[in-house]
Amino acid sequence: MSEISRDEVAHLARLSRLDLTEDELTHYAAQIDGIVETVAAVREVDTTGVEPLSHPTQNVDGAVSVMREDVPQESLTAEQALDQAPKQAQQRFQVPRILGE
Repeated sequence: MSEISRDEVAHLARLSRLDLTEDELTHYAAQIDGIVETVAAVREVDTTGVEPLSHPTQNVDGAVSVMREDVPQESLTAEQALDQAPKQAQQRFQVPRILGE
């Protein structure tokens, strides 16, 4: 059963001042309907006992960390880092000046 009709998409297009063809209206109506069906399926998931999160990466203890664990490892030498640079000077990347200094 379709949730979004082609006429509703046409109305939204008019409000948005979009000039959509008949094929586009039909195409977008089907896409929006698919999105609505997906959201409806998510609503059916049993979330009993699941505490809401303040952030998608919130840990069980409530801490939020979006970074990986900081583990020391070998890094590139200056020579390795610069070996593909188009220009270099004094062991640094040389780039064109962009300010009038």
